[in-house]
Amino acid sequence: MKVVTYNIQYGIGLDGRYDLGRITDAVRGADVIALQEVTRNNPRNGNRDMVAEIGEALPEYFAAYGSNFEVNVGSRLEAGRAITTTFQLGNMVLSKTPIQLSRNLLLPRSRSLEAMNFQRGALEALIETPLGFVRFYSTHLDHRSPVERASQIRFLRQRLLNYALEGGGLSGIPEIGLPDLPYPEAFIVMGDFNMLSGSSEYVELVGRSDHEFGMPLTADLAVDVAQRLNAPDIVTWVDPNRPQDTSRHKRIDYIFTSASLAGSLKRLWVDQKAVGSDHLPVWVEMG
Repeated sequence: MKVVTYNIQYGIGLDGRYDLGRITDAVRGADVIALQEVTRNNPRNGNRDMVAEIGEALPEYFAAYGSNFEVNVGSRLEAGRAITTTFQLGNMVLSKTPIQLSRNLLLPRSRSLEAMNFQRGALEALIETPLGFVRFYSTHLDHRSPVERASQIRFLRQRLLNYALEGGGLSGIPEIGLPDLPYPEAFIVMGDFNMLSGSSEYVELVGRSDHEFGMPLTADLAVDVAQRLNAPDIVTWVDPNRPQDTSRHKRIDYIFTSASLAGSLKRLWVDQKAVGSDHLPVWVEMG
């Protein structure tokens, strides 16, 4: 099984052009795809409906989209009919097998006064895989504040660990004649976390390395796949204003799994040739 995460920066690449084809080509073939910064009616990319365009480009995938906010950008009356037009930004999950259940988790946020701050989210998708039922999360954390990111991580971690108790987005559905859904422990959290390895918010999710035994593998902490597979120095983000400046290269995109999936991790790599965004696709193979 192969999974990939890619912050697609509303389709605009390092050359400043909107080209969704090179983005969908970069992720095609994965069993599960997590995308961030997927928009509708975004003034920065010519008001494209990226959800529809991605669906057209990847017709063999089932898809779920979660918009974290909607703001009016031209809703109007035409011949007595209300036409709603909103700018939306959110996350997407695509899967080669049906998505059994999804919900959009809105992460804690605070009002900003100088730098723009918008509602962040983690789109949860329950999918049956060769490894059994797994919960996938396409995640995008705040870019301005480690304090806010830590708050978002704590909220997300509670959803990850308490899924069986909380019931995900829907439970008790035998009441309406549908089979009950599984409540798996296994999860894979992918996306743009805007944090550095070893930061305080990173530690909130995966713990801290012990001087003798290394990173703990326990049920209450997530596993950083890159650390687990000895690839912690990968680069996933390039400064679009200074792409040649390697001092500005960072790892801020991650794939985390539950401890129960750690033994299934085989290989991690970054597609260094991708130019469809300021981020790079991060791939993991499991089996």
